Amino acid sequence: MAQVSYDCVMKIALAQLNPTVGDLAANSRKIIDAITNARGQGAELVVFSELVICGYPPRDLLLVEGFVEECAAMVKSIGENHTKDIAIIIGSPLPDDDQSGIANSLLVYSNNEYINYYDKRLLPTYDVFDEDRYFTPGNEHRIVEVGTTKIGLAICEDLWKGGDAGFSNRYTDDIDPVSELIRAGAQIIIAPSASPFVLGKSHKHIDILAAHARTHSVPVVSVNQVGANDDLVFAGQSTVVNERGEVCAQCKSFAQDLVIVDTDNLKPIEQTTLPDEHIIIKALTLGIHDYVTKCGFKKVCLGLSGGIDSAIVAALGVRALGKDNVLGVSMPGKFSSDHSKADAYDLADNMGMNCITMPIETGFRGVCESLNPAFISIDQPTLGESLPDLTQENLQSRIRGTMMMALSNRTGALVLTTGNKSEIAVGYCTLYGDMNGGLAVIADIPKTMVFKVCRYMNEHFASLGYDSPPIPVNTIEKPPSAELAPNQLDSDSLPDYTILDEIVERHIEGHQNASRIIEETSFDTDTVNRICKLIDRNEYKRQQMAVGLKVTTKAFGPGRRMPIAHRWTR
Repeated sequence: MAQVSYDCVMKIALAQLNPTVGDLAANSRKIIDAITNARGQGAELVVFSELVICGYPPRDLLLVEGFVEECAAMVKSIGENHTKDIAIIIGSPLPDDDQSGIANSLLVYSNNEYINYYDKRLLPTYDVFDEDRYFTPGNEHRIVEVGTTKIGLAICEDLWKGGDAGFSNRYTDDIDPVSELIRAGAQIIIAPSASPFVLGKSHKHIDILAAHARTHSVPVVSVNQVGANDDLVFAGQSTVVNERGEVCAQCKSFAQDLVIVDTDNLKPIEQTTLPDEHIIIKALTLGIHDYVTKCGFKKVCLGLSGGIDSAIVAALGVRALGKDNVLGVSMPGKFSSDHSKADAYDLADNMGMNCITMPIETGFRGVCESLNPAFISIDQPTLGESLPDLTQENLQSRIRGTMMMALSNRTGALVLTTGNKSEIAVGYCTLYGDMNGGLAVIADIPKTMVFKVCRYMNEHFASLGYDSPPIPVNTIEKPPSAELAPNQLDSDSLPDYTILDEIVERHIEGHQNASRIIEETSFDTDTVNRICKLIDRNEYKRQQMAVGLKVTTKAFGPGRRMPIAHRWTR
């Protein structure tokens, strides 16, 4: 393939914004402010992220009468009234060319005049993506000239082709939009994106950008959305690579940013790599903040058991919303240990957040008094007649869940749930009990990583914004327990978490069956079979749980659509 000589000279502004899905007026204000700021810094072109006017993913809002037309009207108003002496590339849904469908589009305006448009050609439909449900794919490449520079336009998947998510096989027989742009004379590739965060994916993105740049000897600009919308977190980290594939500019991660690059001076920059624990903290902090505020809440509350899961959620909540907006609740019961109550208050004291006590014993006795006669009448044992008693254990959890929801109703605070991925996978959680709430913060974080993140928080508390190590040492060191029965430990029901987490990762993220897991790990056969069956059996719980923030390649949520009622055995 003939290579294009690189001779474009231009100052480009990477406008990395955090749009709220559907808030067209607020998103427009952010866009206009970014244009004004970029113009003031001498930029000639401002590039925004994919579908920035409406936020990504808009999902079925695209099907609501008038929504797409209003998006198009907003972009038109911005382009015709706010682009004097500057050009913009901006993402919006548009009616497609024959008005029979919707396109995921870019529009180009310059000096208050419409220049051209481009429709996304490769539409991802895997994991959390469902673009074939909404969009009609574009059918031609598009080159636009800004000044004397020929810009090749692409959108997100046009560039990645599934390579960042392990789905490149889906595009084996498809066109390569980038190659077509190069053949048409593009001197630079500009690709707005809305690519959700997954731990480790940013490195893959940079590798893909660099490969395009080196293959075609042109710079590549990728402007990504930042922020969180529902279950998805977007890291931003918009990136520019030069024709040698070297990273020359990058926006902040997990924050809005505006970076100006001069294409006549694309020198490599030094990149820093943060530990996974730090990245997870930043991602979940943003996820909590945006979910809470974009849903119209100001405060959150959560049960503090003295355990490590509620501790990490509380610490993340304080980091996201401030200590005055997080209320912890200790709910001791018949089997609660003294240290669980002490550890809950130590956690609150460490961060300066408020903690109150709501004992469950009175409510528990009252419910027992109502239930036991009914059980006797149908020849069933009374609660606690013999232990262990799963009904009695779940009842305690459900009383706690009911009390938390009552507190939420009274105060207007959103309840954060505290279940981790390991426990949610095998159903070691109570439906309508500890699963009650509006946001499942660590639903995609396995238990072993919870421990790692808590230790990291304590070791790096100052750089993370805490006044002192937030997590009590005893919370980290004591054996995990639900404390719903005498001397209960997680290890009574579950294998060691290092084993459990590897089984869960292989089964959920790797789609491996029990036989393959046993073969490749040499784990105990009965243990692997039991855990895989528990994962399958508890799908009904997961499909009723709160929205969970996604950080791994396969989270419980829209990207994993398993049937509840099925009889496939592995």
